[in-house]
Amino acid sequence: MKLYKIWALLLLLKLIQPVLSFAQNHNPVKREHLLIDTGWRFALGHPYDVKKDFYNGTGYFSYLAKTGYGDGAADPNFDDRTWRKLNLPHDWAVEQGFDPKASLSHGFKAIGRNFPDASVGWYRKSVFIPAKDLGRKISIAFDGVFRNSIIWVNGHYLGTEPSGYHGFEYDITDYLNYGGENVIAVRADVTIEEGWFYEGAGIYRHVWLNKTDPLHVVPNGTFVRSKLENNQAVVTASVTLKNEALDNQKFNIKQSIADADGKVVASGELQNLELNVLTEKEYTLTIPMVKPRLWDLENPYLYQLLTTISKNGEVIDEYKTTFGIRTIRFDADKGFFLNGKRIEIKGTNNHQDHAGLGVALPDELQYFRISKLKEMGSNAYRCSHNPPTPELLDACDKLGMLVIDENRLMGITDQNLAYLKKLIIRDRNHPSIISWSIGNEEWNIEGNITGARIAKTMQAFAKTIDTTRAITAAVSGGIGNGISTTIDLLGYNYVATKNTDEQHKKYPAQFSWGTEEGSTVASRGLYVTNMAQHEIAAYDTRQNENFLSLEDGWKHYASRPYLAGMFVWTGFDYRGEPTPFGWPSVLSYFGMLDLCGFPKDNTWYLKSWWTDKPTLHLLPHWNWKGKEGTPIDVKAYSNCDEVELFLNKKSLGKKRMEPNGHLSWTVNYAPGTLEAIGFKNGKKILTDVVKTTSEPTQITITQETIPVANSNIAILTVDVRDVSGKSVPTAVNDIDFEINGPAKIIGVGNGNPTSLEPDQFIEQVSVVRINNLKEKAISAIDDLSKLTTATTDWDYAFKQERTQEFGKKVTALIYRGDFDLTDWSDQTKITFFYKSLGKEQSIYINGKKIAYKLLANKKGNAFTLDRSVLKAGKNTIAILAIPILKVQSWDNINTDPGAIQVLKPAAGWKRKLFSGLAQVIVQSTGDKGEVSLTASSNGLKPAKIKLKL
Repeated sequence: MKLYKIWALLLLLKLIQPVLSFAQNHNPVKREHLLIDTGWRFALGHPYDVKKDFYNGTGYFSYLAKTGYGDGAADPNFDDRTWRKLNLPHDWAVEQGFDPKASLSHGFKAIGRNFPDASVGWYRKSVFIPAKDLGRKISIAFDGVFRNSIIWVNGHYLGTEPSGYHGFEYDITDYLNYGGENVIAVRADVTIEEGWFYEGAGIYRHVWLNKTDPLHVVPNGTFVRSKLENNQAVVTASVTLKNEALDNQKFNIKQSIADADGKVVASGELQNLELNVLTEKEYTLTIPMVKPRLWDLENPYLYQLLTTISKNGEVIDEYKTTFGIRTIRFDADKGFFLNGKRIEIKGTNNHQDHAGLGVALPDELQYFRISKLKEMGSNAYRCSHNPPTPELLDACDKLGMLVIDENRLMGITDQNLAYLKKLIIRDRNHPSIISWSIGNEEWNIEGNITGARIAKTMQAFAKTIDTTRAITAAVSGGIGNGISTTIDLLGYNYVATKNTDEQHKKYPAQFSWGTEEGSTVASRGLYVTNMAQHEIAAYDTRQNENFLSLEDGWKHYASRPYLAGMFVWTGFDYRGEPTPFGWPSVLSYFGMLDLCGFPKDNTWYLKSWWTDKPTLHLLPHWNWKGKEGTPIDVKAYSNCDEVELFLNKKSLGKKRMEPNGHLSWTVNYAPGTLEAIGFKNGKKILTDVVKTTSEPTQITITQETIPVANSNIAILTVDVRDVSGKSVPTAVNDIDFEINGPAKIIGVGNGNPTSLEPDQFIEQVSVVRINNLKEKAISAIDDLSKLTTATTDWDYAFKQERTQEFGKKVTALIYRGDFDLTDWSDQTKITFFYKSLGKEQSIYINGKKIAYKLLANKKGNAFTLDRSVLKAGKNTIAILAIPILKVQSWDNINTDPGAIQVLKPAAGWKRKLFSGLAQVIVQSTGDKGEVSLTASSNGLKPAKIKLKL
């Protein structure tokens, strides 16, 4: 009787355990926003060769036919152990070499249609989901994958995103293995380009795992607006909730505003709310604030809105929104106003790539780039020509930089408008954003009625989402027609061919600014144009009659108050579009800064007139050996009243500075010292000197400042000095780099538009397959009689199905195959990733025992192969196994013995100086310890620096 009761109790516990577990899992747990950038595997696939694309999409039931049938590399059981390990963000395009057959606009990187073997990339990662998460809503969010991405989780197809610039998120709640591992697979295809500039390839932005209660704030579900009056603000905070529970939900909403110190300064609450099953709804509170601190360019003060959802006294969701309080408005006659003060827009256009890294930028690098632009006086940033990574906008918010946030493609289809809506909803809480751009240089439509209609529709649609910002479009032609007749805020691209005064007179109520201007081209640090060598002197010279010089462009805008200001094309150089050249130029020449962020001379022109800081800059350098007595063009950029020039202490004359201008002299070269002295109100206030240097003798490394606390990266400038310590501006030395400690080099660059040197030096992974696999029945796995005999009379492996009947006839098998090893060295690491072919097995390579009587292992086995076992050329492998048999006819028996990974270590990092400079970017691995970088070059004294990471 007692035994019966015990069994009954055990049975009862077993029955109620799922209920208890479910109840435990429904304890309120707040939102989790988890970064899952680490621990990915990567391999190149193929756009049309299914064998090279891991046979994805070839199954009898594939992922588009039946749910959960992701096959090939999308199969959760796919063996990816031979794939390369990496962390995100990642850009595989920047790892490729250069080729004249590649796309000019994409910097001649060897990807795209002509390079199918490098145009599809696969990523895989396993994520553990705790059992306690059962009952929560879980989604996976990608900030950006370039491009045409397909995503699977546990073999379930989630969706396809063609755009490489828009983030996307998928609900994976019902696909997950709770209390176990879950496999994410991503396929990206860059065969087709999206833009006409370098775009990269792969998962180049962050990936997140989001976990919430079934009742939660939707992604990007808050919108904060504010109105100011008499030193008070009224904050309007809207929040959209979704109820994904299977019953109606009752709840309260609390909105709290915290200042920069985390102190709550205002709040509001909505109580006794109810939301029906599987519905979403927006709720709005108005929250008064006294004496708010405003967000502006000098003091970009930020608040945080904490949205709290509670149910039955328990907090079930918290959502944080950073925002700023400020007023913006455009005036058709007076330009742009921030917090009631007229601000002249001093902007730059920028793409999203950087030297050495392509588009896979660490977050801290965004702050470095924005700080470099602010240094030269820029106060505005146009995202050219696509939605940016969220971290770029965070940097603009925190550092005080105005932003045009730009849509990728004009159009009025559901997809076009959905993309525009996605952009606005994601970014609308950033105080830095002052305008939404719906398009750029749409030449086919911008000057006709079609363009006018599309622009009018998109503008009206945008205003249904956000009425607080002006809508702009960048127009390069068709002024007076098409888009320019309907857009609220007209963006001029290059006024050399346009009459802005006439347009303003014709449309007096229209706001306007210059969305692109000053499209000058220059090679940093070079002052003689050599078209054959693709070198353009770094003087401000107009490109052709369709463009103004930087100076003439700024003078046009600065003299017309109705124009809110202008955006220079561009702030930074970028890969691709190497106007006016083709191969072998691989970078643009447009930037005020080169691809590394090293300033070209034009930055000092802008600094002179875009800042109030006293500025004086003299160009060119003064190293002209062999040109003694030759006239050299000398220029001074300054905001001083007057500048006097001296050569070897002899005055060459004092000149008065024209507002928004520059000064020029023609000087017969003589080695020595060229000195400029700037005067303000008759008093000497500044000096700039360029000196002739001798040959370099030593290397110097300087760590750049990044305006981020506890930066994970270090940006290093490398130059060479002569015996007296002067930087040599003409140096082109090859520099080798070695890093020690818990950090790694992630990119090198020098800003040279014609450099075809590698951007990155990474380990090379190749996979060798086992070929010609045949089989023969043997008496036992100890039977070695067939280990080295000929296989001419053997069957092809797995020709016979592994049925129970087969098992009665065959107790053991020997499998024989071969593989080829070529081009390997002492440094090469060779690993055999074995997948079990039997219940028990022994493995021999070239007759030498590798493993003996291994039991079957679902996860497989890995063997690092010693050189003594292998030989260059053909190798043989033998596997003696007790066969695995099918239990049911539909069972899948593994027929793949695995593969050999050949891993060649990365070559040493190096870069040639260009105009005396190179850049190295280092990233911490997260471990503790001292990090140092050494730079060396033949004939020069090396430099070593201890890094602060």
